[in-house]
Amino acid sequence: MTPEFAPASADTLPLWPLWKGQDLPTEAGEWPRACGFSARPGEICLLPGAGGGLAGALLGLGDPAEAVRDRFALARAHALPAGDWHLAALPEGLDPEESALGWLLGQYRFTRYKGSPTPGPRLVCPEGVDADRLVAIASAEFLTRDLINTPASDMGPDKLEAAARALGNSIGARVEVICGAALAKQNFPLIHAVGRASAVEPRLIDMRLGDEGPLLTIVGKGVCFDTGGLNLKPGASMGLMKKDMGGAATALGLLKMLALTGAADRMRIRVLIPAVENSVAGNAFRPGDVLASRKGPSVEVNNTDAEGRLVLADAMAYGAEESPDLMITLATLTGAARVALGPDLPPFYCDDDATAEALQQAGMQVGDPIWRMPFWAPYESQIEPAIADLDNAPSGGMAGSITAALFLRRFAEGAGRYAHFDIYGWQPTAAPGRPKGGVGQGARAILAALPRIIA
Repeated sequence: MTPEFAPASADTLPLWPLWKGQDLPTEAGEWPRACGFSARPGEICLLPGAGGGLAGALLGLGDPAEAVRDRFALARAHALPAGDWHLAALPEGLDPEESALGWLLGQYRFTRYKGSPTPGPRLVCPEGVDADRLVAIASAEFLTRDLINTPASDMGPDKLEAAARALGNSIGARVEVICGAALAKQNFPLIHAVGRASAVEPRLIDMRLGDEGPLLTIVGKGVCFDTGGLNLKPGASMGLMKKDMGGAATALGLLKMLALTGAADRMRIRVLIPAVENSVAGNAFRPGDVLASRKGPSVEVNNTDAEGRLVLADAMAYGAEESPDLMITLATLTGAARVALGPDLPPFYCDDDATAEALQQAGMQVGDPIWRMPFWAPYESQIEPAIADLDNAPSGGMAGSITAALFLRRFAEGAGRYAHFDIYGWQPTAAPGRPKGGVGQGARAILAALPRIIA
C-alpha cells in the first residue's frame, strides 16, 4: 500500500487535537461536555453538523506531562471516520513534522493474505511540512514492514533477492548476486556454511547506488528463517523467526529512503545482504565445527543458533575491503538486547563519539529512538576460545549483545568508522503509527544523522 496525504480542499473537515485541561474550541459548543469528553489519549468526539452530517472532531492527547510516553500521538486519529481532514490547530508540544509522519505511518496495513486495504481517514499535510519527503520516508518504512511481515514461505533468500532487484530497478541501483556453491569458490565460507542446509541456496546480494562522494556501506542480516540449526530453537522461540531478516528489510528500506529523499545524490551507497535460511539437514553446520572466514580468523561454532554474526562477518569483511567511510550493520542479532532495553529501544554500538552522538540525537528528534551501548574491550577475551581465533557464542550468558558486537567489530577493520544496530524489527502490541507486526528501527535515525556524520 502507498501512504498518502489528502489534497488541500475546502471540503475537508477540521480536527482539533487537545491536551487534557485545554480549552475547547468555540466551534465545538457544549456538545463535547455533554458527551463527557475529557481528552483522554485517543478519545474522539465527533461534532455534529447541520442536516445530520459531521462538522469536525476533537482528539484527546491526554496529560501533557505524560506526552513523552506516547510517540506519534496524532496517529490515534486513525479511528476517525473515513474522509479528508485538516488540522484546525496544533497544540503546543506537538511537532508538525513528527505528527504528519506519524499519521502516514499509521495508515499501514498488511493485507497480502487477508482482505484488502479499506479507505480510512486522510490528513492534509500541515503547512510548512515537506509532504513529499514524509511520503518517501513512510513508503520506505512500508517496504520494510511488508518484507518482515511476509512469512518465509514467500520470503526465502530467493524472494528477498527478488525484492532487492525490484527496489534496485525502481531507484536505479545496480544489483549483483553470488549464489550457492559460488559462495564457497569466491571465499564466503561462513555464509555458505550457514545456508547450505536449506533447499533454497544461500546468496550474497550486493547493491550499489551513486558514483561520486563518500562511501556508505550498509550490511543487513538476511536470515529469512532461523530454526536455530542443530541447536534447534523451541517452538515458541521459532514462531517469529520470519523476522530474522529484519536487518536486511531495514537496510532496503533505508536505501529507498536515501534514494527518494535525495540524500543518495551526494554519496555512494553500497548495501550487502547475506541471505540464508538456517535449516536442519544432513549437511548442516554443527556445534563444535571450526569454520574459516573471508577475513581469515577461524571461528569455533559453539551454538548454531548464533548464525547471524557468522553471515554478517563475511559480508562485512567483503565491504571493508573497499575501505568505506562509514559502515553500518543492521541485524536482529541478540535476545540479550531485548532483555536490556526492550522491544522499543534498540542498542547501537559505535567507537566514534561524534558519530554516536549525532545518531542518538537524531533518533530522538525524529521519533526513531536508539541507545548507545559500549564496545567493552575487557570482554574481548570472551570471544576468544581455546582452539580457534573466535567463538560465535561465548558461554555464561552475560553481556550477549556486547560480545556479539565485539565479534562483528573484528570484521569491520578497514572501514573509516563503524556502527552496529542490534534491532528487534517487531512491534509486539499495536501503538500509534506502529501496528502490530514488522517495523523498521534505526533507519530514520540514520537518515536524519547522515548530514552530520558523512560528508
